[in-house]
Formats: sequence, C-alpha cells, structure tokens
Amino acid sequence: MSQKDLKEAFVSNLNGTSLQEVAVGSFLTPLCILKRALILILYHHVMGSLPLPFPWIAHPLLDFFVLVVPLILSCTVLSNHLLLVVLTFTFFLFCGLCYIYLSSRQTSLSTFLNRTIYFKQVPFVTIFRVMVNVQTAISILAVDFRVFPRRYAKTETYGTGVMDFGVGAFIFANGLVCPEARGKNVYGSKMKHITKQLLSVWPLVVLGAARLAFVKMSEYQEHVSEYGAHWNFFFTLAFVRVLTSIILVVVPARHSWILALAISGAYQFALETTTLKAFILHNNYREKDLLHANKEGIFSIAGYVAIYMAGVQVGCYVMQPRSHVRDWLKTVFNLLIVTLTLFAALCMCQNFVEPVSRRVANLPFCFWSVAQSLFFLSCIGLVDLIVLFSKTTSGCHFIPSSWNSYSGLRKKKDEMEGLCLVQAINKNQLLYFLLSNVLTGLTNALVDTLNCSDIFSVCILLSYMFTNCTIIYVLLLCGITIKFW
Repeated sequence: MSQKDLKEAFVSNLNGTSLQEVAVGSFLTPLCILKRALILILYHHVMGSLPLPFPWIAHPLLDFFVLVVPLILSCTVLSNHLLLVVLTFTFFLFCGLCYIYLSSRQTSLSTFLNRTIYFKQVPFVTIFRVMVNVQTAISILAVDFRVFPRRYAKTETYGTGVMDFGVGAFIFANGLVCPEARGKNVYGSKMKHITKQLLSVWPLVVLGAARLAFVKMSEYQEHVSEYGAHWNFFFTLAFVRVLTSIILVVVPARHSWILALAISGAYQFALETTTLKAFILHNNYREKDLLHANKEGIFSIAGYVAIYMAGVQVGCYVMQPRSHVRDWLKTVFNLLIVTLTLFAALCMCQNFVEPVSRRVANLPFCFWSVAQSLFFLSCIGLVDLIVLFSKTTSGCHFIPSSWNSYSGLRKKKDEMEGLCLVQAINKNQLLYFLLSNVLTGLTNALVDTLNCSDIFSVCILLSYMFTNCTIIYVLLLCGITIKFW
C-alpha cells in the first residue's frame, strides 16, 4: 500500500468512544481556565502587586502552558488516564480555592450574588468559541499520529468520537454569536440582506476550493466517506450560513429552536421512511455524478442547519442583558437543565431510533452535538463565576477573559485583555482555523506521522500549536484583525 492509502486506512472504519468519556473530557478546559486564574490570584496574594504581574511576553506563555499543553497531553500520552487527570486537577484547584477564601474573606456569598458585573462580551461564550477552535486545531493534526487514540477520531458510520463532537460544536459555536443571535436587526429589504449573506461567505467557498485543489493535486490523504469526493467542511460552513440566514429572514431568531427540532425531525423521518439512508451509506457509485460523489456532505447539511439553529436559540438567551451575578448563575443553571433534557432525548433516540451518526448528521447526532456543546458551555460559565468569586474575595481584579465587577479598573482590564492568548485567537478565529489547516498539511508533507514515536509526536504537536498561537498573538500585538467581509 502507498503512504496515502496507509494514512487513509488509519482514519477509516473507526467506532468512537463512549458518551461518558467525551463528557469527562469536557471538564478539562474549564479546569485549565480556573487554574490560570488561580495562578494569577495567588501571585497577587503572595506578592501584593498591583501592576501587571508578569512581563508582556510571559502572559501568552502562561496561557499556552496552562490552557493548550494540557489539552495536547490529554488526547495523547495521558488519554488512558483522563479521569485521573481531571480528578487530580479538581482536587488541587479546590484546595487553592479554599486557601484563597479562608485567607481573604473580603466578601460573603450573599453579597457576591448581588454584585453588578461589567463586560463587553459574555466571557464564557468567548472562551467556549476559542477553546472549540483550539481543540479542533489540535485534533486535525493529532489524528494522523498513532499517539492519538483511534477512539477519539471521527467514526466511520455510527458512534461518538471526540472529533465528531468537534464538528458539531464548531457549527453550534458559529450559530451562538451570529448577528441574529446577538439581536442585530435586519435593516433594508430582505433580498438585500440575503445578498449580503451570500457575499459574506465567499472566503469559505474560496478556502474550500483551495483545499479541494490541494488535496487532488498533492495526493494528500482523504477520507472520502467523511464528506464526499469533492466536499469539505468549508463548503458545509458556507452553505449552513447562507441557508440559516435565509430562514432567519422569515422566522424570528427567538423561535429558532422550533425550526431546529422541525428540520432535524423531518430529516430523520426521511432517513427512516425513504431510501435516503441506504443511498448515503451504501450507494458507492461516486463516479456517476456530483450528488453521488458528495452525498454525505450534501445531505448532512440538514443536520448541521438544525445544530446551527439551536446555537442561535442559545445565543438569543445568553446574550440577553443581565447585570447581576445572581442572574448569570441562574442562566448557567438553566443551561444545565436543558442539557440534561437533551441527553435524555438522546438516550431515547439511541434506544428507539438509531445510534449517533456524524456521517449523515441524523437526529441523535443533532441532540448529542447540542447537548454536549451546552454542557461544555455551562461548565465554562460556572467556572467563570467561580473565578469572579475568587477575584472578588482576594481583591485581585486582573484576570483576562473573565467577568469584571470593579468598573474603576476598566483601563487595566483592557490592558490585560491585550496580552491574552484567548483574545488573540478570538480576534482572528477564521484565520486561526485556516492557519491550523495549512500547518497540518505542511506537517504531513514533511513528517511520516504513522511511524513517529509517542514522544516525538507530542513534540511535533507542541511545536505546531506553539507556532499557531505565536503567529496569532503577534497579530494581536500589532492590532491586526483580518476580516474578508
């Protein structure tokens, strides 16, 4: 077999992991966010420093080693000890929280709940979107190495792989902050708005075409049953954005959950009562026409539109104006209630309909993607409130990408945000995603990923992610935000 065939076989015919393991992995990122905050708070507590505690270069390094490195290790050399890693993190962070509270006690819980908070963007939404992007960047290269567990890779037909969730979460994250979810009204004629949305996705179409040309010209490995012979995720993103924009011109965004259920339910009904499912999964005459060649990518759009619409609904709820800690705690609690409801619906679907399938983006996949995304978002939101409580208790107000309850430090807060890796990625998310894809292709061209040792593989992944983060951070320092529309 050629090297291309070996690499394609390496990522094919996989069955995924359990729902429980994916859920356990969702705790790691929030714990890393909390760890970074406690490091800064404890430094402030011990040193009593009011200026920025570290030189400007130290902040992105701290973010990289605290936020990115644990994610790389957890999906490689520590993947078989994931639960132990999470429990160990939890224990030490709980001890740190207890120390901060007992040694300071500058505020009571009741006083804290009634505090007013200030923000430009909802912090845990920003962190959610950025960390989904970071985990996606790690996975698209790590999957080509043997140190990355096969159960985490995308499944062939049915199953729940970590990378399967990443696809759904990426779509959900885009819907979460779309203009409709943020309450931006559509001015002018509906046709002008639709035309604007058609023009706005041209970068995704160009990137999809460029990826297609690169894959075909370079003999780069391709998993055809993932999206099809010519389709890729950039095309899916473009079509989902245009279709949802057209739908949301007619239907108010606050009712998008109804559409999400209707679209995913109707699509599942078609899969069960027609020959559509058999066509997608078993008809392999790809050379017949473009529909046969790209059936997975084309028909799965229905499921991704439903996930996007669910994201819009959550965005409409989360973006509502709230000013007190108590209100935001209630918001996170409500998100957890919806999460449990969706997981219950998922279990019913898996038992009485069919298992999760990313390949066709069926109803169980939609339920799982939204439920797991909400669980991840809720965990980050809860940790963000814990960080705020720790800041308030300790008197340390200089934690980037978090709530701020002390308006007098707005200038210092903005200065901290300017040194934050999370904010750097947030400013150029599409560019970061594109850069990750380019460096993934370059690494595969230069390195025999199938025959690397575990240690060497991890070193390559660390170097790759450090390069990604450094480039995007330099753009932040230069004040460069690259937008194509």
